[in-house]
Amino acid sequence: MSELLSNEIEDYIHNHCSEVSSALQQLERKTHTDILMPRMLSGKVQGTFLSIISRLMQPKRVLEIGTFTGYSAICLAEGLQEDGILITIDINEEREDIVNEAIHAAGMDGKIKPLIGNALELIPTIDEKLDIVFIDADKINYSQYFDLVIDKVRPGGIILADNVLWSGKIVADKKDKDTVALKIFNEKVQQDSRVDNVILSIRDGITLIYKK
Repeated sequence: MSELLSNEIEDYIHNHCSEVSSALQQLERKTHTDILMPRMLSGKVQGTFLSIISRLMQPKRVLEIGTFTGYSAICLAEGLQEDGILITIDINEEREDIVNEAIHAAGMDGKIKPLIGNALELIPTIDEKLDIVFIDADKINYSQYFDLVIDKVRPGGIILADNVLWSGKIVADKKDKDTVALKIFNEKVQQDSRVDNVILSIRDGITLIYKK
């Protein structure tokens, strides 16, 4: 993934960001040593952003689409209400043990509920009014994920969508299928009168979508 910012600026941002928990630090190390494509991990800066958003929202119900190794789920769960639950969906069962170990190490047993399967099939079975949704899965289906969750999000709730700048390729002349899908998604959100939205240039771009 090419960088949107210079290494010097990235380092400066990283060094001027609150430290994450030891459990998250350990999970990041394990992801980089044991997992293919470790850069899919949210990491300190994005993770802290997600944690602060969650603590501001104090959600009761959170849905994450795309678990990877559980880093972002743990960050988003840090602001949950006492009886709050975060549901996180991933199609890859091979990382299930790492996710469960990370949840336990973070003291989030009973707070985070991992589901393994196809999100397009599982989301319709979730009968919850959602405070926060985080979309960070296959880019081809971003628009479908949005359509599936928008009516489940309460007024005043938010949807966060990761990787919306796609290493800067979103504005390139030549676009691969993922870039095309993200461009369609970005335009879809921009034209939706039910929401207010802004793209933040955090890491690979995060869209913050507020449901009116």
